[in-house]
Amino acid sequence: MKELLFATGNIAKVNRFKDKLKENNINLISLKDIDISLDVTEDGKTAIENALIKARAYSNKLDMPVIAMDDTLYFDNVPEDIQPGLYVRRVKGKVLTDDEMIEYYSNLAKKYGVDGKIVARWIYGMALINNGKEYTYTWSKEDFYITETPSDIINPGYPLNSISINMKLNKYFTDLTTDDKKELYSDESDVIDFIVKSLKSRR
Repeated sequence: MKELLFATGNIAKVNRFKDKLKENNINLISLKDIDISLDVTEDGKTAIENALIKARAYSNKLDMPVIAMDDTLYFDNVPEDIQPGLYVRRVKGKVLTDDEMIEYYSNLAKKYGVDGKIVARWIYGMALINNGKEYTYTWSKEDFYITETPSDIINPGYPLNSISINMKLNKYFTDLTTDDKKELYSDESDVIDFIVKSLKSRR
């Protein structure tokens, strides 16, 4: 089985792809699995740029394939100067805790939303480096709601799940069942294909 390092310590991110990659004979490991952490300045202007910066840092350090991922968050009807974009966890120079993120974004929903909800969307960027070759992929998820009323459950690493509601199922992300997640993440098969093909490529 081929090992692939996901340049993150966020286990929730790793678990999002781990099982699907295992089906393709790829063992996805995290920074915690190999006990390494580099001080990487992610100063790109897009999710792809930041993903490339991080992937290059770990690829230069380690002799193995590496992927990195970043994301941007946008809301409808929220002023441009307070759109989170790349800085979902950083507000006015401060890095927010999980609880602070829930409080801050639920207040945005209360202020700018309709009936306490604002329409939101994630745009993701992934970079993979294999044998010195760089590959990138961008995708987005369907729109969802951020609500002013949090769920009672917090998913470590994904605090916004507590105030995110899937439009199709009308459920908090924290309440999604395994079957729900399989249905919703089935559209990420293109991401798995990107990873698998990039690892096989010899260009």
